[in-house]
Amino acid sequence: MTKNEPHGLDSIINISDYHFTVSQDNRLAAPKKSLGRALHAVGMGSTFLHNGTALPNGFGHTLSDTPLTSAASTAPNSPRLQNSGSATPRVRPPATTLNIPGMTRSRVSPDGKIAQRDVGAKLVVIMVGLPARGKSYITKKIQRYLSWQQHETRIFNVGNRRRVAAGSAMGPVESPPNSPPGSPQKHANSNSIAATIDAPTQAAHILLSGVDPLLGQSDLVKLPSAETMDQSASFFDPKNEKAAQLREQVAVSTLDELLDFLLNQGGSVGILDATNSTVERRQVLFNRIKEREPKLGILFIESVCEDEKLLEANMRLKLRGPDYKDKDPESSFADFKKRVAAYTSAYVPLGEYEEKNNMQYIKMIDVGRKVIHYQLQGFLASGIASYLSTFNLSPRQIWITRHGKSQDNQSGRLGGDSDLTEEGRIYSTVLYNFITKKRTEWEADQKSRILKANNLPPKPGDQTPPYPELLGDLDSKNFCVWTSMLKRSMATSVEFEEDENYDVKNWEMLNEIHAGKFEGMTYEEIQEKFPGEYAKRAQDKLNYIYPGVGGEGYLQVISRLRDMVRELERIKDHVLIIGHRSVARVLMAYFMDLTRDDIADLDVPLGLLFSIEPKPYGIEFHAYRYNEEELWFDELVDYKPQKETVKGN
Repeated sequence: MTKNEPHGLDSIINISDYHFTVSQDNRLAAPKKSLGRALHAVGMGSTFLHNGTALPNGFGHTLSDTPLTSAASTAPNSPRLQNSGSATPRVRPPATTLNIPGMTRSRVSPDGKIAQRDVGAKLVVIMVGLPARGKSYITKKIQRYLSWQQHETRIFNVGNRRRVAAGSAMGPVESPPNSPPGSPQKHANSNSIAATIDAPTQAAHILLSGVDPLLGQSDLVKLPSAETMDQSASFFDPKNEKAAQLREQVAVSTLDELLDFLLNQGGSVGILDATNSTVERRQVLFNRIKEREPKLGILFIESVCEDEKLLEANMRLKLRGPDYKDKDPESSFADFKKRVAAYTSAYVPLGEYEEKNNMQYIKMIDVGRKVIHYQLQGFLASGIASYLSTFNLSPRQIWITRHGKSQDNQSGRLGGDSDLTEEGRIYSTVLYNFITKKRTEWEADQKSRILKANNLPPKPGDQTPPYPELLGDLDSKNFCVWTSMLKRSMATSVEFEEDENYDVKNWEMLNEIHAGKFEGMTYEEIQEKFPGEYAKRAQDKLNYIYPGVGGEGYLQVISRLRDMVRELERIKDHVLIIGHRSVARVLMAYFMDLTRDDIADLDVPLGLLFSIEPKPYGIEFHAYRYNEEELWFDELVDYKPQKETVKGN
């Protein structure tokens, strides 16, 4: 196809960049850029019109049926056609089995991560459920867990993008959170087509409809005004066709961002966070994914809330969100209930349709009290199901600290199994006294909250307590103390062991990282005798593995602590973990949702004590530092995890 000079296309976009060809049956072949997707979007109900006439139904399917050259499904990296080194090319896809960074290795994935070409191992998670059912809570937990295991995971929240799209008449807006780097910023009421539509969509419109004669003087796409796109409950009414169309377009557009992340940006798991409450919407999303890449895994996760008190608390929590920020709580609460009613009128839960069409799904009831799953395939989907089955919202405290100072700490030697020094034994006594006091204070505080909740009816926006029905039986809540099987860790728990009010258990998985043949050496000795190994570790501590028998790295520690994390999510009791530096770093990385760059360098000196309380909206975090002079712990107000200042540890 050549440029159409009279229409002035050069001033807008170079159509020739898209390299169109026409087959013998006059059908357009796939372009080298993403114009096919743009045309498909237009044909699927886009608002783009020409001379007041909607574009023909199905336009764009021709181009979108052929995978893009940038997608992972195309040669030469496609799993559909691979050369194994022999004369005969491999025509079947590789086996999609367990990938664990640091624990598995293959030709396709030498580091254990999901390879870019291993599309069949990647996963699209589509959330389902009415508002205030805990979907965002679940998505954040899944994202945190998978990212902690070094699987590239990102959440794509449709609501965030919907607010931008519906409120665009207010002026320039930034790309919503989680947008891929380089996402174009879109401005409303602009006189330039380039300000409102990305290049592929511009080309699609021009190709099919020609150039608007008024281009440059008026918008090609008429964005609705702020008044007509009010986002109160009426916006979510299924009878509101304009709003429904916008919501549908935003959902599909957000899904395309997600697919770009998986297919073009090295992602492993993309989570689409939205209600997706109708069979029709879910089928549209399913079809869109299969058009882009048939081998991608698709998992639906539905969150159902049958507990009325839990639902009421969730609704009050929702009033803290961006849709109701700085608005009257009473009127906001009433409006939100109307929004839920609007969704409920068209809501179809997961079940018969998905099973009939062989779609895998997980259904969570009351945030983990009951979990149902169907036809799960792939290690990621199975791992997510196992993780979700551990959820509970019981109020509790999780404490993390290192052991008291040991003899090897004093001499600066790695690993070993030495006893505590006198300072270390004193630390163990102070730790016991402090934890016992904090345990008593916590129970008194929770009882006070229960009393307040029982005497005063909850109001919209009230967050204290978030789930009063879960705060009972505080007197019967156990307190577990978990140590490693190394002397210095077990010795720090002696005072707890002697108190029947604590349950002490030793875990091998909590042992310090094993330094292989460097066990018992100092960092200075390693640098002097093995400068190459020292430099390799300094360059990439997260992926480095100590040489020699039993040598480990941080990825191995993450792997052996996977079951520990699930247990911490499952139990309803308090826990104190007396671990080691690498263990504390890895556990803190999980609970604080730290990046992979922070894990191996997190500053966790001896004497630092962390308190974590799981909440419906995240965690409540406190940090304390051991005061040797006062023989007590001082709270570190506004403490934030930071990297250590002394490199090499």
